[in-house]
Amino acid sequence: MADFTRQAIKAAFIDLLEEQPLTKISVRMLTERCKINRNTFYYHYQDIPALLEDIIIEQTNVLIKSYPSISSLKEALQVAFDYALQHRQAILHIYHSFTRDVFVENTLQLCKYTVTSYIAAAFPDICLNRSDHDALISVLSSLLLGIVISWIAEGMPSDSIETMNRMLDLCEDVPSMIIQKALR
Repeated sequence: MADFTRQAIKAAFIDLLEEQPLTKISVRMLTERCKINRNTFYYHYQDIPALLEDIIIEQTNVLIKSYPSISSLKEALQVAFDYALQHRQAILHIYHSFTRDVFVENTLQLCKYTVTSYIAAAFPDICLNRSDHDALISVLSSLLLGIVISWIAEGMPSDSIETMNRMLDLCEDVPSMIIQKALR
């Protein structure tokens, strides 16, 4: 029953987030939407930011599990954009809220997972020392995060996906260059 209630709270919150900015959503609105009392909400969550953080972490984990291997950074970017466009208004409301740090932290986690999967698939026989491997992942994750955050900051225009794919085309040799330099 507790899991059912948590899922109902999350679903009601996401519905409200699609309709209005995060700063306008109150616990009262949320409890009325899912027909529970305030004590029930507070039994499950400390406050709305805790609820939001739980949703972001859960959705990040769902995306990671849905794509166990990534064959290219373009594929990773497309997966992220498809998901983001399906939840465009909610993501913009979160991005423009006071909880941007949680959003960016989890987006970075998703980028790191994506890049790590890509490097493992694209360069299976390369053995870098831990420091160089971590640096490679960090550089590529930061690149991907920058592209995603810039796109969101611009309002998530769907016509900019081609531009971002071109950016990735231009950066296609970056992993090889870093690996070659690390192996010297």
